[in-house]
Amino acid sequence: MKNRITLLFGKVKQLFINYPFVLLMSLAFVITVIYGIEYEPKKESAFLLLKLGLTFSLGISLQFALKILSQRIKNGIVWQLLGFVFLIIYFFIFPKKEEDFSGFYVFIIIPTYILSHLLVSFVAFIKKETSELNFWQYNKNLFVNLFLTAVFTGVLIGGVELAILAVEELFSFDFDGKLYADTFFALGIFGSTFIFLLFNESGLDYLEKEGKYPVVLKFFTQFILIPLLIIYVVILYFYCAKIVINWQLPRGWVSYLVLAYSIVGIFALLLVHPLKELKLKSWILIFSRLFYYTLIPLIILLFVAIFTRVLQYGYTEARYFVLLISLWLTILVLYFIFFKKATIKFIPISLFIFGLFALIFPYLNVFSVSIRSQENELIEVLQQNDLLVNNKINFGKQVTDSIANSVENKLEFLSERFDDEFIEVYLDAESVKKSKTNKYWFNNLFLNITHNQNKKNNNYFLRISSNKKIINIKDYQFVINNNQYDGNIETELNNDKISITENYGSSSFEIKINEKSKDILPILKTKFFNKYKNASDDVFVDDLSIEVIVDKYQVKVVFGSIDWNKNLNSFNYGNIIYLIKTN
Repeated sequence: MKNRITLLFGKVKQLFINYPFVLLMSLAFVITVIYGIEYEPKKESAFLLLKLGLTFSLGISLQFALKILSQRIKNGIVWQLLGFVFLIIYFFIFPKKEEDFSGFYVFIIIPTYILSHLLVSFVAFIKKETSELNFWQYNKNLFVNLFLTAVFTGVLIGGVELAILAVEELFSFDFDGKLYADTFFALGIFGSTFIFLLFNESGLDYLEKEGKYPVVLKFFTQFILIPLLIIYVVILYFYCAKIVINWQLPRGWVSYLVLAYSIVGIFALLLVHPLKELKLKSWILIFSRLFYYTLIPLIILLFVAIFTRVLQYGYTEARYFVLLISLWLTILVLYFIFFKKATIKFIPISLFIFGLFALIFPYLNVFSVSIRSQENELIEVLQQNDLLVNNKINFGKQVTDSIANSVENKLEFLSERFDDEFIEVYLDAESVKKSKTNKYWFNNLFLNITHNQNKKNNNYFLRISSNKKIINIKDYQFVINNNQYDGNIETELNNDKISITENYGSSSFEIKINEKSKDILPILKTKFFNKYKNASDDVFVDDLSIEVIVDKYQVKVVFGSIDWNKNLNSFNYGNIIYLIKTN
């Protein structure tokens, strides 16, 4: 027993020696998250913690990749230090103010996470002399270790959380509810990192050593993954046949289905790669030989789908990445069909190069292309609808709601990407001033909007408005008039914290008082939208309000109007007043 404890402590000590920077990033990430939970910082400090958390979490995979590289080459410590320099630059890419942090940054965060994990997969095997089998063994072991880490971490978190609950209940302790969240994130982040590194032992030498092919992996791939992919591709081929027979353009979302089949199929081929050398008559080998050929018509469908969207609406970051992955898949298919000595290392390396190109290549990167495209789309819409007077947008002209939405959406897109210099060229002085002081200046710009008749016939849009001009506040003690642009409120009442989150345009409307919360959107749907869902014109009601009890308060929410975009299932609220009284 003593020897085992000594051995365990020896492994832990070696772990800190082998992976100090990885553990440092993981620990810093945990501290950031727990600090945010414990102290509930205000808006600016909370956003700073978010940026730190994103940076430290990226640093875990990046520093692991650079550590693996350092085990292959000399002076690897230099690369690890350069990793810290990159993380500092990455941190300062994010804006200083939360209001400038928009969905645009998702297309920086997600690709960099993917690139850092791709780097882990191949960084130690760039040299030609490294064995393909070692490369496969290395990634297979990483995959297995990752799966085992998830299982071990899940059991550990569940066990510790239940232990805390047992102590609290059996011994009448009154633990702060935050203890459970702290425990979850501490074990989920630092604990999982620690367990994963334990499974990897010494690192590269251990991970790339040859071992037997896992029977479970073969069973999973042969009897679950590949059969599902075959069903999937049959469905897609039937859809292709439907398109040809009906001679219709494919739906936009088919792109994601094709990409899903392609990526999961490639992953399946990588899992069974060593089995290709065995003379076995099974669908593993049949699938391995035919997979890239099955992609050819699907890639054609993919290009048709994505160019249909691009030609209609121009490039956005999402469409750019779909097109980029389509090009990557095309190169991959040609490579594995025509090159007899094709190597599986080409898959992660080529995808990494494409991703890096998308983020940093001058003029042709995802952001430059998307911004130029939407600038051109905006100019085209303005010119086609005669909305320019002396090169300024005439917001007083009568337009349909579809045209107004198109212009406002493009202005929103460009505004969130800090393309202010271009936008201001087409705005009058009053609109420029509004754009500098109002975060949501691009909403409701047009003064004279008519509904598109086709949309009304299709019940595309519904507005419910209140007839009441005077609100009776009898029996209520407090009034909150929402004058925030984003609809969100944070305030205090009798030392109780009140938080109202409208989640502009999305599918929830939460009122939170202390630790109690209530989503009122389901109530709105039941009381109003389900009742008037078939209405073909604007609806006016005498009472557009609901009442709910949250914690020890009764809250009455009075709406001036509510807009429901049925096609997008999004909601906008106008002139909200909250009446509050002690329940």
